[in-house]
Formats: sequence, C-alpha cells, structure tokens
Amino acid sequence: MSSIADVLKAEIKRIALREIRSELQTFRKTAVRQRHEIAALKRQIRELEHAQRRQARGEPAGQREALEDASAARRFSSKGLRSHRARLGLTAVELGRLLGVSAQTVHNWEGGKSVPRANQMPAIAALRKTGKREAKRLTGETQQG
Repeated sequence: MSSIADVLKAEIKRIALREIRSELQTFRKTAVRQRHEIAALKRQIRELEHAQRRQARGEPAGQREALEDASAARRFSSKGLRSHRARLGLTAVELGRLLGVSAQTVHNWEGGKSVPRANQMPAIAALRKTGKREAKRLTGETQQG
C-alpha cells in the first residue's frame, strides 16, 4: 500500500509543479509588460521635466522642437554607415574619434544593436559629405590634437 501512496504523492507533486510553473509564466509576462510601461512613463516624465525647465528658463518652445524635427528628418542606416566607413578607409576607432564616440558605439551602430542619438546625427550627416582624403586629414588632426 505504501507504494501506491508514494506514486500518488509523486503524481500530485508533479501536477502541482506544472500548475505553479504555468502561473509563474503568466506572472513573468505581466511583470515584463509592466516594466516596459514603467520605463515608458519614466521617459515621459523626463521629457515633461525638460519641457518645464525650458519653459522656466524662458526658452522658446518652438526652438527646441525645430531642432528635434530637423534631426528626426534624417534617416540612419547601419549598413550605409558601414559601407561609407569602408569607402573612406577608416577603422571604427578612427570613425569614433571623428564623431566623438567610442569604437564600440560605432560597432553597435553598424551591427544594428543601437542607433545614434539625435544630437549625433548632424555629425554623421556631415561625415557623409566628406571624401576619403578629407577624412584621412581629419583623423590625422584628431590623433595629433
């Protein structure tokens, strides 16, 4: 009789663990969704605080939005940056020095793991207008300076 009791206990334990696991899965999904919502709310609060500070300083509201709209109009392509860097004959370190970022940042941009911030886009756009000789000259200046 003890073997039937042991089998029954083991089966109850197995079913209970399966039920707990499924409940935890839904709990985890809910927690992840809530963390995303919290992060979005934090970003929104930060933006509102920045706007409030700008307004307190008396900075015209349209000035900041005009700059953000201009940078938003620029598109970024990781493949395009990679091919342009190759055309210029620059390493990721050299390109990073020109743009004022680390080589790892350039690598992440080119790999599609991250995208440049809005304040970095004008430097990237200016780089698109430089040629190979100009880029080499600029990297020589940044290494010396």
